Amino acid sequence: MIDYVEKIPTPEEFNFLYESVGWGRIDKNIIDIALTNTLYSLCAYNKDKIIGYGRIIGDKSMFVHIQDIMVIPEFQNQKIGTEIINKIIDRIKDYKVVNPNLRAYIGPSKGVENFYKRFGFITRKDAGLGEGMILDI
Repeated sequence: MIDYVEKIPTPEEFNFLYESVGWGRIDKNIIDIALTNTLYSLCAYNKDKIIGYGRIIGDKSMFVHIQDIMVIPEFQNQKIGTEIINKIIDRIKDYKVVNPNLRAYIGPSKGVENFYKRFGFITRKDAGLGEGMILDI
């Protein structure tokens, strides 16, 4: 049975997930800053072991960004990511009470875009907003 808990993971849990999905490892101090500045944080546990995670960052009134959707490989394709996204979308709907025009963004990893399309996500280009961009300093 999978338990979904609204909490911030420990840096060790975060790095465990981050490494398990092939994204590398992040310095503990950076994780602490990032997670402290998170609006909403959802962990998925199998017994006492973290197996999935997702969070929302942003200003909660005009823009939010869904970030760090991770499920360890041995638990992928078991609807855990689906449940995490559904719970995150429910939280975003709560935020939309303040501003019905709130925009929710996501930057999916290459190759998993179709997973997010199932929830109604469209590309910025398809929304008439232009390409997404990043600044690499």
